[in-house]
Amino acid sequence: MKFVKTLSAGVSALALLASAASAEISDGKVKIGILTDMSASYSDVAGPGAVAAAEMAIEEFGGQVAGAPIELVTADHQNKADIAANTAREWGDTGQVDTFAELVTTSVAMAVFEVAKQQNKIALVSGAASSPLTNDACIPTGLHWTYNTRALAVGTGSAVVAEGGDSWFFLTADYAFGEALQKDVTAVVEKAGGKVLGSVKHPFPASDFSSFILQAQASGAKVIGLANAGADTINAIKAANEFGIVAGGQSIAGLLVFLSDIHALGLEVAQGLQMTVSFYWDMDDETRAWSKKFMEKTGKMPTGVQAGTYSAVRHYLKAIEATGSDDTDTVLAKMREMPVEDMFAHGGVLRTDGRMVHDMYLAKVKAPSESSGPWDYLKIVRTIPGEEAFGTLEESTCPTK
Repeated sequence: MKFVKTLSAGVSALALLASAASAEISDGKVKIGILTDMSASYSDVAGPGAVAAAEMAIEEFGGQVAGAPIELVTADHQNKADIAANTAREWGDTGQVDTFAELVTTSVAMAVFEVAKQQNKIALVSGAASSPLTNDACIPTGLHWTYNTRALAVGTGSAVVAEGGDSWFFLTADYAFGEALQKDVTAVVEKAGGKVLGSVKHPFPASDFSSFILQAQASGAKVIGLANAGADTINAIKAANEFGIVAGGQSIAGLLVFLSDIHALGLEVAQGLQMTVSFYWDMDDETRAWSKKFMEKTGKMPTGVQAGTYSAVRHYLKAIEATGSDDTDTVLAKMREMPVEDMFAHGGVLRTDGRMVHDMYLAKVKAPSESSGPWDYLKIVRTIPGEEAFGTLEESTCPTK
């Protein structure tokens, strides 16, 4: 106390200014909670890299916003909805966390949505993919940033059908995400005149895909659609390669494939695979510059989920900076008012159903001879305009839009 009393008038004035600047910031700080998979199936897709991406957004603000310090807390939800919900509830009730971010795995995102709705907290979804998050399962404070199953269907599904892949068999992860992805791709296939010959659900996560691949092989379908992600996709593609699926005349459609998956598989196995991406590090000078910083920080190039986490956290902080407040309704209104403009999205629009609409990209995995080295894996085939990828607001079935 004695030290406080001997502060100079100039320093005291600065302290008063800082206090006034953060007057609209609850608890005197902005606290962001990253809930992600740190150690299991989706840890390469999201995980530590998503935490690093959020840190990059915070560092861009110098560690403070609207005169208040920014704090980041993280937890491993282990892809379990109950762990995620309990952690989010504790963070919101006693941990002074203002927003929940990342949330890979649809069951996790839906569980945290319930907590966010009860506590009136913003939930920034990057990793979870199911289109119901901005349809029947939407909440007023839930924002779906990076991609969804509809966009994946419009991109990869449409491209495969256009090349003659008019009969499908699905290997589907047995939870909400897999079901949503199969449903959205089925709609695209049938609309184009194709047909689905069957499907089989596999546990999440799964390590042995032999029996599932054999069922798909026996179906005679031209295309085996992988309605899964992360380690499940990698293991399924490896199993298909071992059973000579492509050599036997069938093709594999990885419906949610990430750069980290291609890195794990290698170009010899993955070459020619078509995939829909929200972000690729080598698209332009801006993506290359940001990805270089990410690489220096993590030793890896970013996935779309990780880039999307950066974008969502950055836009959230920009809204706080613009309003001088971390009040949920105030920040949401400003986030919707401002276009999303960064290396991830140009002119992105945040709709009232929670969907962040931005361009998506159809990509093809390069052959080894086309690649200049590690991480040079994709060539962009087509830009998919945002409304084509995600649909219009009128198509959304979100009851609070």
